[in-house]
Amino acid sequence: MPAYNESQSVGQVVRETLSTLPDVDVLVVDDGSHDDTADKAREAGALVASLPFNLGVGGAMRVGFRYAAEHGYDAVVQIDADGQHDPADVPRLLEDLADTDIVIGARFAGAGEYRMRGPRRWASWVLAVAISRTARAKLTDTTSGFRASGPRAIELFSREYPAEYLGDTIESLVMACRAGLTVSQVPVAMRERAGGRPSHRPFKAALYLGRATLALAFAYARPRTPAAASGSTS
Repeated sequence: MPAYNESQSVGQVVRETLSTLPDVDVLVVDDGSHDDTADKAREAGALVASLPFNLGVGGAMRVGFRYAAEHGYDAVVQIDADGQHDPADVPRLLEDLADTDIVIGARFAGAGEYRMRGPRRWASWVLAVAISRTARAKLTDTTSGFRASGPRAIELFSREYPAEYLGDTIESLVMACRAGLTVSQVPVAMRERAGGRPSHRPFKAALYLGRATLALAFAYARPRTPAAASGSTS
């Protein structure tokens, strides 16, 4: 659970996750927050890794994957600390890991009423089409931050995980596909934020299309990263 200045919501999200999924461990990666995100997460029952300064979601996720690899976890599920992802959907993501390496909780696959408009919608469509071809699977929501990763993905992402803008979503998927990992999706419904402010403000929406296109270009320009042999992560 990457978290940056999410003190208003992270405690509630951790408690709901542990209540809904009592057999999981929750690791909150406090990404250099200036508020008491780490304290709220710890009080709610999460393990907490605190970064000394803000690295962005990609940097925080790399810490999480490295922790998972070092401690022998078979699955990692990324849940946003703002409360928009429903922990009750996690078992469906994990179920699909039996047949694929990465499972995306997709917002545009028939569940819920989440909508994008304008440049963000166009960018999402372009990204989905491009990455679907690379993945050889129909993907409708390649920028979703709600994902499950199996052993091969954990091993790959613990070594290499993009930290650039949108790298945690777009570039990580391209990297995984080019390394031979498989990707699928399950439909999920998004919820309203439990607190704080969205990371993308409306006045920045017009910049999103260009930045997303650049992120996609960088993803394909990056040298291929080989995946480890199957079964190397316990």
